[in-house]
Amino acid sequence: MSDLLNKLEAINIRYEQVSEQIVDPEVINDMKRYVKLNKEYKDLQLIVDALNKYKNILGNIENSKEVIETETDREFVDMAKQELDELLPEKEKMEEEIKVLLIPKDEEDSKNVIVEIRAGAGGDEASIFVGDLYKMYSRYIDKRGWKSEVLTVNEGTAGGYKEVSFSIEGEDIYSVMKFESGVHRVQRVPQTESQGRVHTSAVTVAVLPEAEEVDIEIRKDDIKKDTYRSSGAGGQHVNKTESAVRLTHIPTGVVVECQEGRSQIKNMEIAMKVLRSRLYEAEIIKKEQERAAERKSQVSTGDRSAKIRTYNYPQGRVTDHRIGLTLYNLDGVMGGDIDAVIDALKIAENTEKLKAGIE
Repeated sequence: MSDLLNKLEAINIRYEQVSEQIVDPEVINDMKRYVKLNKEYKDLQLIVDALNKYKNILGNIENSKEVIETETDREFVDMAKQELDELLPEKEKMEEEIKVLLIPKDEEDSKNVIVEIRAGAGGDEASIFVGDLYKMYSRYIDKRGWKSEVLTVNEGTAGGYKEVSFSIEGEDIYSVMKFESGVHRVQRVPQTESQGRVHTSAVTVAVLPEAEEVDIEIRKDDIKKDTYRSSGAGGQHVNKTESAVRLTHIPTGVVVECQEGRSQIKNMEIAMKVLRSRLYEAEIIKKEQERAAERKSQVSTGDRSAKIRTYNYPQGRVTDHRIGLTLYNLDGVMGGDIDAVIDALKIAENTEKLKAGIE
């Protein structure tokens, strides 16, 4: 207990320091520093609030013990014993909550994200499932009150999308959505299948933390820019100006295309945002792989090729293979109710981090 209190008191001192710094005019004028300190202040405030609640419980426990030891009035003693019986489990629960709060957060957890969903094996059926996943995430985004914007769309020939990407803005988005990166497998009878046979198709989801210019520097000389005429789905609107943009990052070979915006400037802005985020993600994957070398993470976000989830329509079930979780609520999940899966993955990740901290 004393170790925990010592750690919390040290955090409290840092909280007071940050509280003073964020009202310093010099800090306020340095936007980069102010944003960083403001984020730290909010994170520390959660821990300090928990510390104050914890100290209050400890104080009440000491008072109850003192009454039990010194009071001669039987009624007072019984009341103190009853209060102590309620406070001790509360203290244990608070200690567990504080341990979770003390788990170091990933630097990227607070960032907005760009989600890219691509059809894999399975032809038209894979493209249709890309559309289903996009609807699932769109419903989830609405339920969470986040903001979303479509960045690129490449429609499939029989419905759905060969590829769709979109951005999500809100609070601590990456901490939630990072678990969705990987291969999503669907097992069902395709609409085009006359024999009623179950087919298996695959879709790849990539969740990129949205990188700011301060996160990653891209030299102008390292970018090759091409422009071309954009066209809508099925050859509908054809842009007579070259508003579509293709960027090639020469050192890495990463290529980004954007034709959704009506102007070249807008498409260039989106393409740069995606390029920056893809390069930033490559650095994160490298870090993830280094961590994995130290300890095998069951919920690692660093391997996009890993099969993470299966959606089985004949049995109405969803299975997340990383933690062996199976839910018989396929309709609910496809309707955007994915919190049960994400919460279980968060618990698994926190448990893993707690064990690593103990070791």
